Amino acid sequence: MPKRIVILGWGSLLWDPNPSFDKEHGPWSMDGPILPIEFSRISSSRHGALTLVIDPADGTPTAVAYCLSARAEISGVRGDVQQREGTTSRHIGWVDTEGAGHARDEETLKLVKEWIALKGFDGAVWTDLPPNFREKTGQPFSTEAAVAYVHTLAEPGRTMALEYIQRAPEFVKTPVRIALTQ
Repeated sequence: MPKRIVILGWGSLLWDPNPSFDKEHGPWSMDGPILPIEFSRISSSRHGALTLVIDPADGTPTAVAYCLSARAEISGVRGDVQQREGTTSRHIGWVDTEGAGHARDEETLKLVKEWIALKGFDGAVWTDLPPNFREKTGQPFSTEAAVAYVHTLAEPGRTMALEYIQRAPEFVKTPVRIALTQ
């Protein structure tokens, strides 16, 4: 029986089309595992825009989205997500029902493993980039600091930051999003 591997998403994977990646998975469902996410990563590829990441310290517990991969082997799904995200394998989280997996933090690994077991999936893969707000700005992350940061961005960074926040899926209701979309 082929394995059922899902891809977890909460940001641009859902709204920024990529034909070669998108042909390798089915439609998105919005009842994935509850993970702590926040706009606490400054993206160099998006001109300094804040992007959503799993953030155990400052994230808001959120039921993320998932889709079924067309691939039956977790290594292929990991490769698809890695290529789509333009990152290294260490920034791709994954877990299977046999106990193997990789993530930046054990709690995320545990939450996703429990969720796939509950849903009857064989594995899950997700983007596991770390928050980097403090490293990039020299100040601790807070909603106020994130809002102030966005307002200091030069164009096109400011426009890209606001677009990314506005285009995030409706289920994303973090303090930063609320503050910047009111």
